[in-house]
Amino acid sequence: MEWLLAQEPLVRLAAFAGIFAAMAAWELLAPRRRQQFGRRQRWPHNLAIVIVDSLAVRLVFPAAAVGVALFAEAHGWGLFHLLDWPFWLVVLLSVILLDFAIWAQHVMFHAVPALWRLHRMHHTDLEFDVTTGLRFHPLEILLSMVIKAGVIVMLGAPAVAVLLFEVLLNATSLFNHGNVRLPARVDRVLRWLVVTPEMHRVHHSWHPNETNSNFGFNLPWWDRLLGTYRAQPRDGHLGMTIGINLFRDARDLRLDQLLIQPFRGPTHSYPINARPERADGERGKGG
Repeated sequence: MEWLLAQEPLVRLAAFAGIFAAMAAWELLAPRRRQQFGRRQRWPHNLAIVIVDSLAVRLVFPAAAVGVALFAEAHGWGLFHLLDWPFWLVVLLSVILLDFAIWAQHVMFHAVPALWRLHRMHHTDLEFDVTTGLRFHPLEILLSMVIKAGVIVMLGAPAVAVLLFEVLLNATSLFNHGNVRLPARVDRVLRWLVVTPEMHRVHHSWHPNETNSNFGFNLPWWDRLLGTYRAQPRDGHLGMTIGINLFRDARDLRLDQLLIQPFRGPTHSYPINARPERADGERGKGG
């Protein structure tokens, strides 16, 4: 474990590269949907935002989440440092509770209009594929890191559990944003264990009541337990419109437009309970 923690950046990079390559190949071999906006138009900008995000996190939080866990452990901070529980149980509970925290944070970013301004960049991708799972505004990434650090310290989560969670979260985000075809029977079973592309694609529908459902990235249980689960999109996976009712021009897919997007346009359309929903599920297509 000491070696694993010492090689944390390399471990995360290797896991990311391997899973990204596998998902990209799967999308080529068995795509679920035809794309109007292809890889050449979207991928350079979606991947560029990953570089910006990574630099921002390393600049502001040089030790990242694992470093926070090691610091808390050195000072004996957090709930699990007060409990004499088996290490394997503490690791398991840490991963589960961190996942719940990310789910709750995701709901919060949909519920608070100011936070929705940051998060909606993830939803303004006009297609849904593996790079959509990487497309988050740097300010959201930094704020998410602050929240995650607070949860890690509060729990006293072991560093190895944090590393495991970070790798799992990154891997499942790549997986469940994949434009890949899964047999229906496999999907029905798999979505009880992990968020599948068929389940998470509903969350990227432009109908607000579907956008505000299926918030999970990794574990699928929270949406089922807390009433935000939606099995299928109303327009079907092949007929559904990806995105929201704003920023639907190809120009808005560019990196420069992504970075300034939180400061553009209104926020009234999609935050949870922002205003009553029209019968057709859309709230002012023109924004």
